[in-house]
Amino acid sequence: MSMIKQRLRDFKLSGIYNSYEDRIKYATDKSLSYEEFLELVLEDEVNNRKDNSYKKRYSKAKFPYSKKIEDFDFGFQPSINKRTINDICTCQFVEKNHNVVFIGSPGTGKTHLSIGIGIKAVLKGYKVLFTQVSEMLQSLYFSKADNSYYQKLSYYLTPDLLILDELGFKKIPAYSADDFFEVISKRYEKGSVIITTNKNFESWGEIFADSILASAITDRIVHYSAIINIKGPSYRRKDLRDKGGGKE
Repeated sequence: MSMIKQRLRDFKLSGIYNSYEDRIKYATDKSLSYEEFLELVLEDEVNNRKDNSYKKRYSKAKFPYSKKIEDFDFGFQPSINKRTINDICTCQFVEKNHNVVFIGSPGTGKTHLSIGIGIKAVLKGYKVLFTQVSEMLQSLYFSKADNSYYQKLSYYLTPDLLILDELGFKKIPAYSADDFFEVISKRYEKGSVIITTNKNFESWGEIFADSILASAITDRIVHYSAIINIKGPSYRRKDLRDKGGGKE
């Protein structure tokens, strides 16, 4: 290993380290000046660090699978305004600590859209965390047994964008409803939330078994929030029909 490459490794300049020989050849072939060569290898380092940073943020986001906005079939769900979704994908709502709520029946694309927006946020440099509501509440409940509750609570408060999937699929017990309120109230105007739910706001009292608490949670979520109501059919049923497993 040459002394230069050793120094690049010592200084943790992996972007330049990995492209060094190719850039030397390119600079020689193109008769680049010292300044042009330096700009070239520094750009390699910047791009490498951006790529590594993205990979780390994507990994920490805990997306269950990769779903891009570009792959969403807006033609199948005409109740969704594509322009509204594209505006949300600019992630200005994250910058402003605003929220997004997707309301619709199971299989209508709520999770797909929330993940797609989350990926856009990761690409823009934001810290994102995806979790099912039941998973978060169970994690917070168990953390009380070993006195790590506030550490676990911080885990859900730290991201710029917290995606809470499947609110309303299970009734939330009173002790967990308090934890849900704790997360929402502490993130209020300090961090953005995306929520997917199969229940209209009028039914949230049933989810939390406490109309007063449900009202307090709803007020904090709806304030500065984009509400997307999806009225269309289920994608999963469409896929079943397309595979010949169901009737038209």
